[in-house]
Amino acid sequence: MKIALIAHDRKKDLMVKLTLAYQPILKEHELFATGTTGLRISEATGLPVHRFKSGPLGGDQQIGAMISEDKLDMVIFLRDPLAAQPHEPDVTALIRLSDVYEIPLATNIGTAEILLRGLQAGFADFRNVVHETDNKPLSF
Repeated sequence: MKIALIAHDRKKDLMVKLTLAYQPILKEHELFATGTTGLRISEATGLPVHRFKSGPLGGDQQIGAMISEDKLDMVIFLRDPLAAQPHEPDVTALIRLSDVYEIPLATNIGTAEILLRGLQAGFADFRNVVHETDNKPLSF
């Protein structure tokens, strides 16, 4: 699966801790991240991370474009709800696109852990099934 990892400045240390803790799961997947977050993850874990621009410089929009092209399967975006973000419209657009394209999205550490554990358990396999059936509706 293709996973985007994004963290606001005051959440970058937490993202590094998350990726270190879940490195055995993450190493099995293709990782994408905004600028500094991607650099910090790569340095701390040694995992390959495709880095986009920083969020305020368009990185959030680059990840949003991947979502709209069905090229991402999951987003972990550790947001700082207590700090004003100059690129808040981009953040809102990214969250909206995740909803529109039904991409699992975590915006806090608790949900991120559940998504990663679910990924390991195979609970996100529906993304693969959809691709295999050429986006035909699934019957359960």
